[in-house]
Amino acid sequence: MDFTTPIKAVLSYLEVAMISLIGAYIITFIASFCTLVIEIVAGRILAPFVGVSLYTWTSIIGVILAGISIGAYLGGKVADRYPSKKTLALLMVLSGISALTIPPLTNLIAGYSFAVPLMWRILIVTTIIFFIPSCLLGMISPVVVKLAIQGLERVGGIVGKIYAFSTLGAIIGTFLAGFFLISFMGTRNIILSMGVILILSGLLVNPLFKTKKAIAGFLLIIFVPLIGIYDKAFKPVMKEDNYYYKESNYYTIKLYNTYKSEKDVELQTLVLDNLIHSYVNLDDPLYLEYEYLKVYADIMKWRYDRNSSFKTLSIGGGGYTFPRYMEEYYPNSEIDVVEIDPEVTKVAYEYLGISPDTRIKTFNTDGRWYVMGCKKKYDVIFIDAFNDLSVPYHLTTREFAQQLKKIMEPGGILLTNIVDNFQKGAFLPSYVKTLREVFGEKVFLLSISPDIEKIGISTFVVIAGDIDIENLKKFIEKNKNITTSIVPKNLLEKFINNKYAVLLTDDYAPVDNLIAPVFQERFDYKGVR
Repeated sequence: MDFTTPIKAVLSYLEVAMISLIGAYIITFIASFCTLVIEIVAGRILAPFVGVSLYTWTSIIGVILAGISIGAYLGGKVADRYPSKKTLALLMVLSGISALTIPPLTNLIAGYSFAVPLMWRILIVTTIIFFIPSCLLGMISPVVVKLAIQGLERVGGIVGKIYAFSTLGAIIGTFLAGFFLISFMGTRNIILSMGVILILSGLLVNPLFKTKKAIAGFLLIIFVPLIGIYDKAFKPVMKEDNYYYKESNYYTIKLYNTYKSEKDVELQTLVLDNLIHSYVNLDDPLYLEYEYLKVYADIMKWRYDRNSSFKTLSIGGGGYTFPRYMEEYYPNSEIDVVEIDPEVTKVAYEYLGISPDTRIKTFNTDGRWYVMGCKKKYDVIFIDAFNDLSVPYHLTTREFAQQLKKIMEPGGILLTNIVDNFQKGAFLPSYVKTLREVFGEKVFLLSISPDIEKIGISTFVVIAGDIDIENLKKFIEKNKNITTSIVPKNLLEKFINNKYAVLLTDDYAPVDNLIAPVFQERFDYKGVR
């Protein structure tokens, strides 16, 4: 009896089915690397459509984890039934193809107005775009493990190493995407690269085709149409008059020309993610389009003459509209701006009229981080970092207000613009309530409309500090062309006490939940205003 025949058969099977341990480590590294890169990029690729909020990231993380989990379960079933390199190669190729569908699906689906509540909309959009790619990527590891451990002892050690390399790939993918790739390549090119890497890796694991001509033909079938549809599928949706587009580590930045209010005045429009952040008149630094900026200007005229010397801090630079105004109108003022995104500052210098010899001093860092280490005292602090799409919660809390008060001069004031619904909003009364914990009764609410009781969604300015409110009332009554209206004290008390309002602290600041109704009503997923 020939005992070598069954041994040869087993060896032949293992040669077909098994992959080397080094190969297993590399494959799981690549799969996890691509998965985490896609997850990090997901937030940025969706930002121009749905913004960056707690809901966005909750949906992204939840959907991708669900895809990986279900993929791991299905991958285990497939691995037991079809344990071969061919199966693994096919999964990697399919993962790559599914990754390539992310940009075109984003363009088609992300801006669609589903007739469901806000959280469900974001979840639906995220699921349609990212579930299948994450599920397919989740199927890879079980197949790799199955192929790597057949006929091997010390299974625990091998599996442990495989998952260690998998985690390493995820870690490197996270840091590389977040710190480098997005600003260097842009989200869509990153997704394209991940798709190509997965497809080519799959073909290297097992060609799937018997001849080089067949492989070449397959690649042509995949990539030639891709080149043909690249402009439509892998380029972001933009207005025809967009002349600048940049994906930074913080925002998707766009610039275009528009005409607003006065038909003969051309304005440069700055869009951050899907919010029009600023209108800038390059020829007139004193031009203010947004009403809340006119309220800021009214308050400054009430407090200071044109030749007064004082120090101001703006937390949030954006298009630098108001810092430019201050520089022009108050020649003796000191103007500091904290803008977290260096690319936004760069755009302001190159396109939005900031002179190279400007008196405006910019600090590219987080607003709270700057305030925590600040040794300077300011007469006026502006918080211009909130909108109805996203609010940095750490800039809303009692603890931050206490830090702000420490860097204010004894006669200083704080001005914050907030978008909310005066009839049923929850964020605005919560913020006023929070500031009162720090500034006492010296917290007032300013409106851009005198018909206060009928106001729905609008922009308000909260003012806190050393304020003689009666003196401000007299100033408003004496001067024409004043935008500012003061919310009466009795109406403000009623607004705070009769509405749902919470004290915002570092431990409890549900800001995304508080502004969600405004987000839902204002944007309704119809894109940039």
